[in-house]
Order: sequence, then C-alpha cells, then structure tokens
Amino acid sequence: MAMVRDEDALEYHASYPPGKISVTATKPCLTQRDLSLAYTPGVAAPCLAIHADPDLVYKYTAKSNLVAVISNGTAVLGLGNIGPAAGKPVMEGKGVLFKRFADIDVFDLELDANDPKDVIRACQMLEPTFGGINLEDIKAPECFIIEEELRRTMKIPVFHDDQHGTAIISGAGLLNGLEVAGKQIADAKIVVNGAGASAISCAEHFILLGAQRENILMCDSKGVLYEGRTEGMNPYKQRFVRKTPLRTLAEAMVNADVFIGLSTADCVTAEMLKSMAKTPLVFALANPNPEIEYEAATAARPDAIVATGRSDYPNQVNNVLGFPAIFRGALDARATTINEAMMLAATRALADLAKQDVPDSVCRIYGLSGLYFGPQYIIPKAFDPRVVVQEAVAVVAAAMESGVARIQLDLDEYRQSLEDRLNSEPSVIKLLIRKARTRPCRIVFPEGENETVLRACRALIDEEIAKPVLLGHARTIQQRAEELRLDLDALEIVDLDDPTGHAQYVDELMRLRQRKGVTRTEAEGLLTNGDIFGALMVQLNQADALLTGMTAHYSDAIRSLLQVIPLKPGVGKASGLYLATTPRGKLYFLADCAVNIEPSAEDLAEIAICAADTARRFDIEPRVALLSYSNFGSSRHASSERVREAVEIIRQRRPGLMVDGEMQADTAVLPRRIEETYPFSSLRGGANVLIFPSLDAGNIAYKLLESASGVQMIGPILMGLSRPVHVLARSASVSDVVNLAAVAAIEAQGN
Repeated sequence: MAMVRDEDALEYHASYPPGKISVTATKPCLTQRDLSLAYTPGVAAPCLAIHADPDLVYKYTAKSNLVAVISNGTAVLGLGNIGPAAGKPVMEGKGVLFKRFADIDVFDLELDANDPKDVIRACQMLEPTFGGINLEDIKAPECFIIEEELRRTMKIPVFHDDQHGTAIISGAGLLNGLEVAGKQIADAKIVVNGAGASAISCAEHFILLGAQRENILMCDSKGVLYEGRTEGMNPYKQRFVRKTPLRTLAEAMVNADVFIGLSTADCVTAEMLKSMAKTPLVFALANPNPEIEYEAATAARPDAIVATGRSDYPNQVNNVLGFPAIFRGALDARATTINEAMMLAATRALADLAKQDVPDSVCRIYGLSGLYFGPQYIIPKAFDPRVVVQEAVAVVAAAMESGVARIQLDLDEYRQSLEDRLNSEPSVIKLLIRKARTRPCRIVFPEGENETVLRACRALIDEEIAKPVLLGHARTIQQRAEELRLDLDALEIVDLDDPTGHAQYVDELMRLRQRKGVTRTEAEGLLTNGDIFGALMVQLNQADALLTGMTAHYSDAIRSLLQVIPLKPGVGKASGLYLATTPRGKLYFLADCAVNIEPSAEDLAEIAICAADTARRFDIEPRVALLSYSNFGSSRHASSERVREAVEIIRQRRPGLMVDGEMQADTAVLPRRIEETYPFSSLRGGANVLIFPSLDAGNIAYKLLESASGVQMIGPILMGLSRPVHVLARSASVSDVVNLAAVAAIEAQGN
C-alpha cells in the first residue's frame, strides 16, 4: 500500500479548484437559444409534463443518475465523531468513486444533525431530487434506526454502505472461501469480532446466504455476546446473544471455521489462529491495520485463506466492489428500494465472477502473470472492469423478480448498454504504473534541485514505480528537500560537484564528440551540464532512462541529449508524441506535437511509423491518420500533397499498417463519417494515431485537448532515440512527471 503523507494529501485537496468534485452542464449552454431551452421559457414544458406524470422526472431531469451521499459525521472512517464539516472530504471522495466506477453523479450532503429524527426528516424531504440515497459514516445504533425508517417511508433506494457494502463483498468471499476449503456454509462455525453496523450487517447477510444463527459467535470490546450480559448491549446486538460459557475472543475462536474481524488492529494473536479448525477463513478487515497482520496470519496458519481490507495483499474486501454497481442497477431499474434479494444477487454475482477466467488486461493492471480461483483469489479485483457490469445486471434482475423495479429491462440489451457506457478498458495510467512496477528501473533526473522533480521522485519511490537518481549539487538538493519536508533516505543522489568517476564520462563524451570539434578540456566543461552528464549515465548503462526539461527550453534540452544518445538505426530524426486519454477511456496518440516544425513527407512517414510502434508498445493496434485541412484531395496545395506523399511512403515501408490520409481531424476520429462519405478509405474503426502536418498544428491541438475537461495528456514521449530519454514540458506537474517516468520505465524494460 503506497505511503501517503499528510502534506501530500493536503496539497492534493487544496490544489485549484479545492476539493474533488464539481458540477458540469450536460447540455449546450452557449447561445441564447440554448439558454432559453435550459431555463425560461423552455423549462416550462418539462415542468408541466412532470406535473402531469410524476414518473417523467426520470426522463427530463438528472434524477435517474443522481445519488445523495449523506452523513452527519458521527463515525467517519477510523476518525470517530469528527462532525459533518470534517467528514466532507470523505463524502466528496465517495462521490468520486461513484463517478469513476459506475458513472453515477453525486451531491454530498453533510448534515448538522445528531438526532436520528432530524436525519430521517432531512432525507425524506430530499426524495423528489435524488434517485437514491447512500447513507455514510453514521454511528451505530442510530444508523440502523435511520435506515430502517427511511426504507419504510421512502420510494427510492436507501443504502447504508457501512453496513451492507462490507457484508455483500465479504459474503462473496465467505461463499468462495468455504468452497475452496471444502466446507458447507450451514455447518460453518463463525466468529465475528466487532458488534457495530458492519459486523451486525455482515452476520445477518451470512444468515441469508445459509449460515446458521446458532453457529455465529459475536464479540465486542468486552468479549462474547452471551445470554444474560447487560453491559454495552443494545437491541441490535441482542440478536446475536448466545447461551454459551465462552467469554473471550480467544475462547470463541477455538475450532472456529471462520473469523470475521471488523474491530481494531492487533487484537488477534497467532495462538488464536492456531486454535481454529482446519483450513480456516481469516477475514481481518480492520483498516488500515488489520486484527492480525497478513504475514503473521499466514505464518501461524499456512493453510488459512486470508482476506484483509488492504490492496497490497490478496483477497481485498473493498467496498468499491459493491456500492457503485448496486446503485447503478438500482437506478437503472428505477427501484423503490434496495432489498435483500438485490443484495444477495450482488454477492452471488461477485462470487461467480471470481471463478471466471480473468482477462490478461486485468492481470496487467495488477502486475500479475495470472489470477486463478483459489486461496489467493476468492474475491474479484477492484479494478476489474467486469465487476460493475456483471453485478449491476444481477441487481436489476433481482429488482425485477422481487417486484421493486418500476421498469422492465431486457437484460442482454442492458448488459451491452452498460459495457458501452462504462467502457471496460482499464485506466491507461493505472496500466502504465502496474507495468512499470514489475521491474522498477533506475531513472536519472538531471534537475534534482527542482521542487516538482523532488516531489515526483518521492512519489515514484512510494508507488514503487522506479528507482530515481537525483543529479545536481548534493548540498542544494538536501537543503531543498528539508525545506519541502521530503525524506530523501531512499533516493540516490549523484553530486555534480564530486569529480569521482568523472573520467569515464569524459572518455565516453570524447569518443562520441571528438570528431564533432570537442576537445578534452571542452568535454570536461560539458559535464557541468546535467542533461549531458545524465545522458552519459544512460549511455554507459549506469541508469536505465532519463527525464529532464523542467528548467530548460525544450529544444535546448533535446540538443544536449542528442550529443550523447544516438538515434535508432534507420531513424533520421527525433520526434515527439503525446498520449491523450478521454473521460470515456478512449486513447489517442498525437505526433508530432513537440519537435519537428515543418516535417517533409519523408519525415512524416517516419514519425507515423515510430508512433505506430509506440502504440503497439502500449498493447494498442494502431490505426493511423495523417491529418490535413483537406479530405482526400478536396483542396489541392503543397501542404496536403506532402501529407498524401507521406501516406504512400508508409504503405511501401509498412504494407500491413492501417493508414490513410490526407484527412481532416473529425473525419479521422468519427468512424461513421469516413465510412459513409469516403467508403474507399482503408481506415476503419476511427483513427487512434494522429499525425499532424506541422508543429503549429500539433502543438495547438494538444494544448486545446489538454485544457478540455477530463482529457489527460501523457508526454511528450520522445521517439526515435536508441535509449529512453524524455524532455518534460516546463509546466509539468508532479503527476505529469510520474506518468512519463512510468512510460520511460516500460521502455527501459524492453531494451
């Protein structure tokens, strides 16, 4: 699990705009006509239609995709009763997860209300606005009272994720874990440690799945819930009182088949696990530190099937596997509630998914060669794009079968619409980082004194993406790190002021430049240039890759690198490429946006081939379009002729490559346009590699895309050089540096 420092989290939340969410208009609001449709007088028509038929609110407003995340801040994560304002960052974060995983919009509402009656009334008054309500971080037993009353009185789904989310996901793990262990749920002896909202809901859900109430022992901080106990009891705990002589957690765990921990860190010992039955299930779900550490649990019981709430161990019980898909299905069925049938369907869908073949794309996200149903994989991975689709379809089916769906859906059509809407492609950035982690490479940063570089290198260490090498004046780097409160213990620093070992760099530079007019004295002087020094480290295999450019003009940095790093055989010029990812997951490779001002036809052909090869390195089959202001000869000019000539050169050199041009940008990326208007074109499916005819065009295009909402740019990726060296934009952020470092690391792995 990546280490996150307080200052990093504060900077993340405070960077403009503050917080993590915003509201975006979904309809055009540019012209007077647009505004007249959006507001007065046009808005009267849907108002009157809804007044006549209230169900039309789902057709004419955002209600069908809008959830309220509501909390009074009385039980925020592990922080306790910190109040509604202090809990707002968590509720915003929940909104981010809803949007990221299920494309559900959220308003977070923090209520200054400790009385359950006030929370209940506030939620009831919001029913006309929202399609569903996600209750969050409300302490027990009030959370039970609130949810029960809202479910009874409201006709939209109400779901307390702290209760049911963990229950649904751990229930899937329980079913699969018992199957792997060769045990039946009806016979399983289950110990639940913790008696709050999550624990009680989990136990009740397990009973719905087939567990026997008499086989469940529940403990709280005072021990077993036994018949006759009065201290610390409430009506919800009373459901799990047992007539038993057992009083402590250690006593309860003897011969138990299952341990479910929803309590506190380090409350379980190795001796307790050793007393459990054969092949026990140990779900230590306290977060961030479990009831017993994973390593200690597996050492004490090598036969145990272990799950935790952490992402750095197998079988993570992560609530993001539940609530996004459950609400997605409930909203799409226009369900009046989320009932037991829907929650059971979600559990079984997750359990079934873990038994299916896992796509290579999912394994790559996690840096694994494969995932197979068994002790190390009983719960699907959080970033498996199949989760939301499979689970939401199951929830819709259960809603229709149980009679709480307002509409009926064709499940096959619904599944297809979900796959199209959510775009089951994994995050390219997540994929890059996972691939880089498989073999972290040494990346030298010649601007080691720069604040952005220092922060990025710290992140690269924390995320285990690369092994950064800071190049510069060591004393200045240390001083700057102290000012920024950055720990550099795990970072290597190469001091430009220390001449030790410089002779080999001078020798190599002389070998490369002695017939370019460079004398030995001049070579020694050139070593004060960090870019040249760092490039020599890469050339001499003392580093795997290099990133620079934060403090120099792009052209100056490239010239320095080209003095040391040769081009690839057969390549005449270096070129630049950006990788653009859209909010819907589409990927575009844009070249040349960074290096060549007026490329010739020969240059354009070479740039296109290099860009296609880069796309394949990202496991993307390239579909290449050479762009112009003209479509296939519609405007005759030397510039469009140059693009057309480049296409012919590419076809001669790479006859198997899908490529066409010259064409306008919209023609290239809209499949229907090219197929209907230009059926003779060999380009099908829309281009994903776009080659710009000049630096003006490429730079303007990528800058406009970069400023567009939701588009992420990675780059510039320097193409054509024999080693992975890249020049950052001077405006690069920490995340820009980290992302390009991941690209460089992947390139270095292939060298």
